[in-house]
Amino acid sequence: MTPKVDFCGLELAHPIINGSGTFDAIAAARAFGRATLHADFPFSAFVSKTVTVAPREGNPPPRLWELGEGMINSIGLPNRGLDGYLDVDLPELAALPVPLIVNVMGFTPDEFAQLVVAFEAREEVGALELNVSCPNVESGLIVGADPHECGLLVRRLRPLTRKPLIVKLTPNAGDVPAVAAAAQDAGADAVSLVNTLRGMALRPDGNPWLGGGSGGVSGPAIGALALVQVREVARAVSIPVIGMGGVRNGRDAAALLSAGATIVAVGTESFRDPRAATRVREELEGLAEPARLSPA
Repeated sequence: MTPKVDFCGLELAHPIINGSGTFDAIAAARAFGRATLHADFPFSAFVSKTVTVAPREGNPPPRLWELGEGMINSIGLPNRGLDGYLDVDLPELAALPVPLIVNVMGFTPDEFAQLVVAFEAREEVGALELNVSCPNVESGLIVGADPHECGLLVRRLRPLTRKPLIVKLTPNAGDVPAVAAAAQDAGADAVSLVNTLRGMALRPDGNPWLGGGSGGVSGPAIGALALVQVREVARAVSIPVIGMGGVRNGRDAAALLSAGATIVAVGTESFRDPRAATRVREELEGLAEPARLSPA
């Protein structure tokens, strides 16, 4: 048995959670049966899909391109919007047997603030994850790619909630550890990484395959990059790190933990196998001792 994990004050039964948007717990309950899902839920905490202030339909299809070692997605953050989430999704997700972490994204600091204030008032929500892979409309900079921009946003939001704030970092930045350190200095309780890398697939005529043009590359193809970025960020901050990117099995999870992650998220593998996280956890428990990485 893997030991329980204290993550930002949330007691987790084991170190395996999901990556935002990679597992639909509501659809899974309908497909597998609510009782079965609750009796053996694969994650020790559940991270919701991204919630925005206004409803979003997402990008036009096609939205997925399968790679030999992963996939490219161009989903576009479809969701009911804040009001719809509070009315429809939250009551169902609050019934899960694990803590709920809500992922939020605003297109302005004011939108981020509106989301944080709304969820601060809901006791069903255990923590908030800030999706900072969006541009600041005033500066034009991607918030999660610039330490100054990231710090400004977290400082704006920190006084608005007592709940743990997790900043989800983008790997598409010049200095990811610097962004992580800026988030910590501004009051973030944890960081999560890596998010997807930008990529695209082409049709035979040379035009983009995905309806959104480009998308995010995930899966085993980015595992090595995830490992080095988690290691570098863990050395740059003292707050907990959620490691993700290319986790297929227990050894992949053990490698991220050895690199400095406090907990590990399973993402793309859940598209192939909805019970993948249970297998990853069982394989992790079966390892006598996680393999240690050689010092850099």
